[in-house]
Amino acid sequence: MRSEERGPEGRGKKSLGLTLANIYETLAISWPTVVDAALDRVTKEACDDRLESWCHKIVKHAKVDIEVRGREHMKPGKTYLVMSNHQSLYDIPILFFVIGKNIRMITKKELFQVPIFGPAIREAGFISIDRQNRQSAMKSLEVAKQKMAAGTHVWIAPEGTRSKTGALGPFKKGGFALAMDAGLEILPITLDHTRDILVAKGVRSIAGARVKVTMHAPIDASKFPPGKASREKLMEEVRSAIESGFSS
Repeated sequence: MRSEERGPEGRGKKSLGLTLANIYETLAISWPTVVDAALDRVTKEACDDRLESWCHKIVKHAKVDIEVRGREHMKPGKTYLVMSNHQSLYDIPILFFVIGKNIRMITKKELFQVPIFGPAIREAGFISIDRQNRQSAMKSLEVAKQKMAAGTHVWIAPEGTRSKTGALGPFKKGGFALAMDAGLEILPITLDHTRDILVAKGVRSIAGARVKVTMHAPIDASKFPPGKASREKLMEEVRSAIESGFSS
């Protein structure tokens, strides 16, 4: 699967304009959702359609060439807890582009405080998590479980934040505890070279990156009995799957 057009041969220069253009696209889908919320007419279907349009525009603006491997591992009619590495802000539109619009994300609570954008993602069904508050975090994971039961894929970055170097960081245990408790299927995904578009904490994007997305065989958390040792084994299996998708 490829984005609409391959970018020009060679990479572009770092561009604040490209970043600003994609911020504009993000605000452009946020405003209608905030307005719909004020009028009590928000629907998942409308939010899905906006997210689908948004991710295609972001990919097109950035001239991202996307190669998808292992698509056969994502079975139609199945609902997954998606876990991937996290290198860049562009991970999110690329995941929407590859997986489709029926996915929501567990993300840090600070993003929900951003004007316009924060209320929009809350109304669209994204899930806020406070990793410093265990009780609050467990409530967020319960919301994720309910969304999956209703047929919506949920994405979580087990690293908890973007990698500054591209290397896979330590995993947080919350998502794995959720998967074991609810007997979920985890779909590990490797995102390779998204940081070639925008590095963690960077502000200037680069067009023309070639990104490889690898979907790995699902891992059924229901087959792991309760307990710390079993959870750590599940974490290691997911980690090994994600690591296997990086370019040598």
